[in-house]
Amino acid sequence: MQAHGRPLEGMRAIALEHAVAAPLCSRHLADMGCDVIKIERPGTGDFARDYDSFVHGQSSHFVWLNRGKRSLCLDVKQPAAKDALMRLIGTSDILLQNLAPGAAARLGLSYEALKPANSKLIVADISGYGESGPFVQKKAYDLLIQAESGLIAVTGSPDEPSRVGISAADICTGMYALTGILGALVRRGRTGEGANIKIAMLDALAEWTTQPMLRKVYAGSLVPRSPTNHPAIAPYGAHKTKDGQVIFGIQNEREWAVFCDKVMGQPEMRTDARFNSTNNRRDNRVELTRLIEVQFAPLTSMEVVELLDANGIANGRLNDAQDVWDHPQLAARDRWREVQTEHGPYRGLLPPFTFTDVEMGMGPVPGIGQHTDEVLAELGFGAAEIDAMHASGAV
Repeated sequence: MQAHGRPLEGMRAIALEHAVAAPLCSRHLADMGCDVIKIERPGTGDFARDYDSFVHGQSSHFVWLNRGKRSLCLDVKQPAAKDALMRLIGTSDILLQNLAPGAAARLGLSYEALKPANSKLIVADISGYGESGPFVQKKAYDLLIQAESGLIAVTGSPDEPSRVGISAADICTGMYALTGILGALVRRGRTGEGANIKIAMLDALAEWTTQPMLRKVYAGSLVPRSPTNHPAIAPYGAHKTKDGQVIFGIQNEREWAVFCDKVMGQPEMRTDARFNSTNNRRDNRVELTRLIEVQFAPLTSMEVVELLDANGIANGRLNDAQDVWDHPQLAARDRWREVQTEHGPYRGLLPPFTFTDVEMGMGPVPGIGQHTDEVLAELGFGAAEIDAMHASGAV
């Protein structure tokens, strides 16, 4: 099949970003071929560079989120650096920022301020709680948004709520920002006009917790915290075996009938009043789980998996991070690529969206300010001007 190139080749995005949400969005833009120029503070850069030192002495967060970008150090409070930034924005398709509340507007980087000079510009503004309302000035970190959005309330054990173990609020927000930007690019293709997209972390994660809200408001029922079980469906979750546990799920009555007949060997369970509907199975989950685990007790986990597979019952293993790293399905589908960093390569996953005619990019992770002189020269700054900017600390 003839390749048509990556979908965003020829486009440029400027990212005034830090941490996770905006960098995740812009990394996907870079994967798709966009020239992403990451604006960093001179000397220190994105503070996520210092989150940890797990990958060749570098932050695992940073190398995950920043491949394929160019790093430009600018102290945007200095006139020369501000001039460079404005020139850069004038040549760009997208401006993405997740600065502190109001910071972009104070720098003259609002959509309203930029539109007259670049009517095709798409500006994506990420905030914690939006740009109005009583929470507008509150700091918004992933943990805090997980709490405010109700995600922690439905996660954990019956005795203790728990943070989700990854940066769910940031990831959710970054992906909605990406969706909005791609939608704006499609519309710009029709109208020739740019757009201003506002993405609030609270809005993004509250979308994800809508079902628990609907249940509480309309039925007066809280979603129970079930560490490895589904709150609405049974059986659906972890069940003990002779040597461990297996996670499996029943989604409908057809599967339930097969499970009773072929896996349990107890067809009478199909019509048992405790288990003959989704609601009844959920309400009698404890007894149902006991009966299943009695049946599984003589069997190893692998024997149970083979039995479930043979009868078309969905199941999965409880993998840890190493298991996923070594996952045979990822290896068989050639999903890993080597990504370069300043201190050695790491193995990274291809983006989840796969174009059948072209592979997405897996460019190197930039050092702090690695591309500063290169980008300034592209903007028309001479060698003497660039030296002067370095001397003044503007870059």
